Amino acid sequence: MRRREFIGALASTLAARPLTAQAQRTRSVWRLGHLTVDPRELAPFLQGLHDLGYAEGQNIIIETRSAGDKSDRLGDLAAELVQLNVDVIYADGSQATRAALSKTTTIPIVMISSNPVGLGFVRSLAKPGGNVTGLSLLGPEVSGKRLGMLKQMIPGISRVAVLWNPDDPGALFSLRDTQAAAAELSLNLQILQARNVSAIEDALEAAANEKAEAVVILPAPIFAGITGQIAGLAIQKRLPTLYFFKGPVKAGLLMSYGADIPATARRAAYFVDRILKGASPADLPVEQPTKFELAINLRTAKALDLTIPPTLLAAADDLIE
Repeated sequence: MRRREFIGALASTLAARPLTAQAQRTRSVWRLGHLTVDPRELAPFLQGLHDLGYAEGQNIIIETRSAGDKSDRLGDLAAELVQLNVDVIYADGSQATRAALSKTTTIPIVMISSNPVGLGFVRSLAKPGGNVTGLSLLGPEVSGKRLGMLKQMIPGISRVAVLWNPDDPGALFSLRDTQAAAAELSLNLQILQARNVSAIEDALEAAANEKAEAVVILPAPIFAGITGQIAGLAIQKRLPTLYFFKGPVKAGLLMSYGADIPATARRAAYFVDRILKGASPADLPVEQPTKFELAINLRTAKALDLTIPPTLLAAADDLIE
């Protein structure tokens, strides 16, 4: 009888072990740091986490630190996340990635950034080699195609203003590629800096005064939260605008060509999930976007008295009424 009781007890113990382990995993709560300039782009990332089984407040806690228009605070905010000993830092943008990497080389960082190899965030796309991985937006690489579409939109255009934030490390690569593409397309560029919100109106005023025929807005998180304001000022000054992703075109910018940013943010959740399950960022290849979108705001085109060429109408992924 004792032998049967022992075997029964042993079987019960073995059967209970997987359930206990599962219960422990269910009870585990991960702490994720989110470092950004503009927190409004978090929703697609949260959706990606949800699709992978994470629920905020249940099995994951998200500590968001946003610098707003004071990007010089990113370093201090990154230090706060390191102090909290978060499990992973999701760094949205080149500035946020640089700030996070300056504060930790051990906590895994999932980035969204332009040119992470050129900026020194990773050794290579295939083998990042450190504590950073994630997604490259390929922003600079499509600068030539963007300008080519602008020339189609405005035949005979010769002078283009370029709005950029020199504090954003990724923007310098975009600027250089835009300058190279402009030379090939015989476009003269007027380079305008805008480090904060208050400088943007002055930059657009300078563009109008110098007879720019359009404004190209280079990637920088500081611009993302005020694109409606930029669109209104640009239309008022009769300046067509070209952006790098389609969301702000709905706010009134004329057109955009670039990666699907919400899809990219959703994909960032995959990297967080892999790392929380034990993968090393050093071995997770950085992904690049495979889909690029052309969006055109028809209402803005009409306000600017622009006739959209049939070729662009046919190529557009999104025509916004």
